[in-house]
Amino acid sequence: MSVHAHNLIAEAAERAGRSRVSFEFFPPKTEALETQLWDSIRKLEPLDASFVSVTYGAGGSTRDRTHRTVARIVRETSLKPAAHLTCVGASRGEVDDVLRGYWDAGVRHIVALRGDPPGGVGTAYTPHPEGYASAVDLVEGAKRIGDFEISVAVHPEKHPASPDWAHDIDNFKRKLDAGASRGISQFFFDAEIFLRFRDRLAAAGVTAPVLPGIMPVSNVKGLAKMAAGCGASLPAWLVRLFEGLDDDPDTRRLVAAAATAQLCAQLAAGGVEDFHFYTLNRSDLTLAICRVLGVRGQEKAQ
Repeated sequence: MSVHAHNLIAEAAERAGRSRVSFEFFPPKTEALETQLWDSIRKLEPLDASFVSVTYGAGGSTRDRTHRTVARIVRETSLKPAAHLTCVGASRGEVDDVLRGYWDAGVRHIVALRGDPPGGVGTAYTPHPEGYASAVDLVEGAKRIGDFEISVAVHPEKHPASPDWAHDIDNFKRKLDAGASRGISQFFFDAEIFLRFRDRLAAAGVTAPVLPGIMPVSNVKGLAKMAAGCGASLPAWLVRLFEGLDDDPDTRRLVAAAATAQLCAQLAAGGVEDFHFYTLNRSDLTLAICRVLGVRGQEKAQ
């Protein structure tokens, strides 16, 4: 690690108590993955996250599992869950029923997303004939059902389907005007990408908070596919860091921790105080980065 990187991380650690974090989980498919998820939730719970989001599969494919996971978080933890919801593959009535179910379960925060096209990323998006046409419409619909706090997606490298930055930022503004409270960014791996995006928003008069999406991933091959699907760039230097480590998961995790710590330290040096972690239902790397950011939650009282 360079002296500059070391100094950045040291400065980030000195900001203890200033950084705020939130986490994303996905609903598990098997009993073993259920155990892994809840082990991660319990380990991250003491960090006093602002909220934890639970994803919603393409076309609503995980709707029931998402609802069960969110409802259990409400019942069994002190965390504040935010349930993902998309427009894809469902009528307005069906989506509204899901929203009412969340409200009745005590959920007060929704992550409202248009969702990927039913044919997969890269194919044309066609709204359900009786459904919400866009995330803007979904935000408006959720607000009619209940006074939800609503987060929406933003893309610091521009949405792949947006013709230009003006269109992309205008779409975010429309979501905010419809009732959204904040943006959560797609993941990225260069701090300057997010900081430039923040400057674009400020120049356009957008004052709503935007949380940087942090992906502390140690499997670059799997990451490449995800990045290609959402328009996120994968720097060559990051790929090189993991070369030759396919059969060495322990070293990959150490490299991932160091690279992500440096990214978060650079963001913190740029004035960022809120971080949203895509945990992939694992706690180890996220816990390590939170340490670097000085986030220890309830451990402070020990």
